[in-house]
Amino acid sequence: MTDSKYRILLVDDDNSLLRLLSMRLSAAGYDVTAVESGEAALAQLPLLQPSLIITDLQMSGMDGMTLFNQVHSRNPSLPVMILTAHGTIPEAVEATSRGVFSFLTKPFDSKILLEHVTRALKITGETAAGKSDIESSDWRKDIVTRSPLMESLLTQARLVADSDASVLIQGESGTGKELLARAIHRASPRANRPFVAINCSAIPESLFESELFGHTKGSFTGATRDHPGMFRAAEEGTLFLDEIGDMPLGFQVKLLRALQERTIRPVGSTESVSIDVRIISATHQDLDHARQLNEFREDLYYRLNVVTLELPSLADRREDIPLLANHFLNTLPEAAKKSVTGFSPEAMEAMLSAPGPRNVRQLYNVVEQSVALSTTSPIPVSLVQRALRSESGEIPAFAEARSEFERDYLTQLLQITNGNVTKAAQIAKRNRTEFYKLLHKHHLDPAQFKIGKS
Repeated sequence: MTDSKYRILLVDDDNSLLRLLSMRLSAAGYDVTAVESGEAALAQLPLLQPSLIITDLQMSGMDGMTLFNQVHSRNPSLPVMILTAHGTIPEAVEATSRGVFSFLTKPFDSKILLEHVTRALKITGETAAGKSDIESSDWRKDIVTRSPLMESLLTQARLVADSDASVLIQGESGTGKELLARAIHRASPRANRPFVAINCSAIPESLFESELFGHTKGSFTGATRDHPGMFRAAEEGTLFLDEIGDMPLGFQVKLLRALQERTIRPVGSTESVSIDVRIISATHQDLDHARQLNEFREDLYYRLNVVTLELPSLADRREDIPLLANHFLNTLPEAAKKSVTGFSPEAMEAMLSAPGPRNVRQLYNVVEQSVALSTTSPIPVSLVQRALRSESGEIPAFAEARSEFERDYLTQLLQITNGNVTKAAQIAKRNRTEFYKLLHKHHLDPAQFKIGKS
């Protein structure tokens, strides 16, 4: 088996036809796996990860349409062709309306079959020559996985990358939403243009318009120079709006208008600027529920949610834990310094069997802590168990975590500047009025940080 060949899964309970089809497709350069039932096909699916399934309609046990339904629920982007000697127009109409790629009636001409196969494989994001139109897997190089769930998701991501459709990536915190967004950008025609990421939860409500649309010098207190804004920074590229669910309602209507009209107006300017930007957004929140509660604009929801990609938690792709743990180990400088080269079998088993970590970020923390405390190689199970207990501690609510970060950040600035609010505000790149409001919010008195205070 070579990477340059397409993998095709053939399913038919007629052995003679199965052999004939295998010979024809193999002669055409395809890598063919043949099975005699729908049940066997489903068992092969996660291991084989085919580019195309060709199945008979009428089979003993699971029939072709039932097999299609099972495949489609797991991987909606995997093309399925159905062959039958009992084809009728109503059956063909029903099959294609439900997502079957094509429906061919036996006997069929080999040339027509191969034409259908070529067309089906093109929709997987590969060329007719059998190689990816993006050489190698550079577009997904940062995503470490062997999970069928993730492979299915990446297939969908690769397909949507070719278009300019807005994508909404959903998943728990720490599952790698920005990594997936960057992969989509690298696989897209915009790959050579900027990828600009912005975290909506980190922007004060009063600065949303300025950060995204830009502003002119003097348009408000603290605007000491022109600022182009994130939309113009991402011109002809991709703008990634992380934690879109935290975007204030007041700004959502302005974003919707910008996306509809494909223009923005910087704060303080009287002229609109045309934009050419592809939007990918992400959230760990249930945005549909927020929409129903009128906490997120419905029209903006549908504008952003043209295609939804759901990132599975690590709990749903536990087969990736050894792969990821060893990957993190090999990238940690501390591991190289200590000559830590692996985990003991018991340590790896502990990571696989524990209720956590639930996401990739938590797994990284487990590996990092284990390396930091390790004095031997391989890492013993005791250190991994200790790190797992630490990670399973209660995670604070988002609002609580953000408030704690703000308080610690402000305290650090006041310590650095000895309580000088003007200097602290300059470092934070915020105007003094806004900075004082933040200090008041967190009950911080600048006088308490002045040197020489008795």
